[in-house]
Amino acid sequence: MVKLLSSHCVWSLLATLLALEAIIVNAFDYGDALDKTLLFFEAQRSGKLPMNQRVKWRGDSGLHDGYAQGVNLVGGYYDAGDHVKFGLPMAYSMTMLSWAAIDFRTELVSLNQMGQTLRAIKWGTDYFIKAHPKPYVLWGQVGDGTSDHYCWERAEDMTTSRTAYKLDPENPGSDLAGETAAALAAASIAFKPYDSSYSNLLLVHAKQIFSFANRFRGYYDESIESAKQFYTSSGYSDELLWAATWLYRATKDEYFLKFVVDNCVSLGGTGWAVKEFSWDNKYAGVQILLSKVLLDGAGGAYTSTLKQYQAKANYFACACLQKNDGYNVRKTPGGLLYVREWNNLQYPASAAFLLAVYSDYLAKAKSVVKCPNAQLHPQELLDFAKSQADYILGKNPESISYLVGYGQKYPVHVHHRGASIASISLLKSAVGCVEGFETWYKRSQVNPNVIFGALVGGPNVNDEFSDDRSNYEQTEPTLTGTAPLVGLFSRLHSLNRSSTGKASITNYPRNLPLLTTNHQHFSLFLAAVPVEFLHSITNSWGVGMQTYYRHKVIIKNVSQKPIRELKLYIVKLTGSLWGLSPTRQKNIYELPEWLKVIEPGSECTFVYIQGGAQAKIIVQSYH
Repeated sequence: MVKLLSSHCVWSLLATLLALEAIIVNAFDYGDALDKTLLFFEAQRSGKLPMNQRVKWRGDSGLHDGYAQGVNLVGGYYDAGDHVKFGLPMAYSMTMLSWAAIDFRTELVSLNQMGQTLRAIKWGTDYFIKAHPKPYVLWGQVGDGTSDHYCWERAEDMTTSRTAYKLDPENPGSDLAGETAAALAAASIAFKPYDSSYSNLLLVHAKQIFSFANRFRGYYDESIESAKQFYTSSGYSDELLWAATWLYRATKDEYFLKFVVDNCVSLGGTGWAVKEFSWDNKYAGVQILLSKVLLDGAGGAYTSTLKQYQAKANYFACACLQKNDGYNVRKTPGGLLYVREWNNLQYPASAAFLLAVYSDYLAKAKSVVKCPNAQLHPQELLDFAKSQADYILGKNPESISYLVGYGQKYPVHVHHRGASIASISLLKSAVGCVEGFETWYKRSQVNPNVIFGALVGGPNVNDEFSDDRSNYEQTEPTLTGTAPLVGLFSRLHSLNRSSTGKASITNYPRNLPLLTTNHQHFSLFLAAVPVEFLHSITNSWGVGMQTYYRHKVIIKNVSQKPIRELKLYIVKLTGSLWGLSPTRQKNIYELPEWLKVIEPGSECTFVYIQGGAQAKIIVQSYH
């Protein structure tokens, strides 16, 4: 054991940084975008917040959810800018996070973000386990959207109804139950390398919920009528196929593959050619997942039917890339896929994720997509996915990032109750229902809390956007919009690494000015310690009168021996930090649970955000 407090040796590498920026100026820092995206899920947490909560303006809330109905439904996520826990979009979001953790595991691990991703998933799946107390009972919603929308108050001050609504054999909901089964099955795969017992528990619940969804069929919004106004279901056939497909991937049990083959016509799997992938329509996801089975050479006796599924998967890809003989997804003049007026960005985000996944499946099999107007190679699908991500991050006619907190210009009047009202840690008195509207909703100033990583609804069909809190169609963020970005950004980050040989330090679109006056680049070398720190300020932005900075620190093992149990003492840290795990000791951080050793020559990264000067980093101990 070595214990020391070392002096800092600091020198400037500004010229090197600017030279590197000149090379990668057309790229975006997808790693930074991913950092922020994961923070959004912490801002949406309901329940008793954990000690390692990084979004400090949030507090405990919804601590008695379900108690009136005799069930513990504490936890889970608030849906959007309100405080209802809608089961269907929440489950879809957990499925998308889990898919990212499965297919882009290598990328997330290299970014030191697998732990944060799994924690985001587990916050949802723990809730689903509570919501499934019996094989044929699933609690599908907490809160009432109508009464909730009458009030503008923080989650910590909620005075609106917290009624819980359930599904059972007399009140079925195959769409909601099917999506929940899919989420739990996908999560079981994501957790399997890290926590096999939890993975097995998730799978038990997934199988039971799928059986419930399939045996007692019905629309969930006919059983939970208060959901109809907000998340109306177009059908449950796709969710049954979706759940069975994920269960097959999780178990390799032929029963589930046979289910999607035997029901391919009756449930529309090989009949529906779609141009949308979303919380309500899973057909394209089913078709691409089953195409993977075919491309992997595992189709066996089901090959002919799987080819029909793949034909519909190709239809979706061709429609997105405008190669489908006129039957294409609509696009804005700026190049964004446009599906619906309300919260449109969730659709290109989901489509981009799906195309990135399909690109990898095709590339591995050395296959292509044959469209009516062209033959698409895997790289073309990935390039198109990148174009949608880049639009979101600032390469658009408005030159604005629609991911809150990313870049130099982003929405600051987000339609979100908690973000728009002073934090309960600062304003300890309750904010009433009407007071919230009068004092906070109607104010012209920017939101007092930056809800990092929130993907807002986005621009209209003409690429026009109004940053107005009352413009909820464009400025409200949702779980379903943000969730696909975790996988998308992690996959695109690997493109930056492969093109530059290392992770980019800072990336901005061409139409935004470089931060030439604010960039500093330091290397901290601790004498007698085999660790080198490369510390840089990679972004800055103003919120009101305050300027915030994103600090990135690369930890490199410059010795010839592995370094274990590294603990850092971080002084003068005032903002959020991620990439390291807090310990029980104040200001002491350690490597994340999945990265206990830094091999010789290897490096890892952590980042933090705060106003003013950088924090001081001191090695406290290591082995």
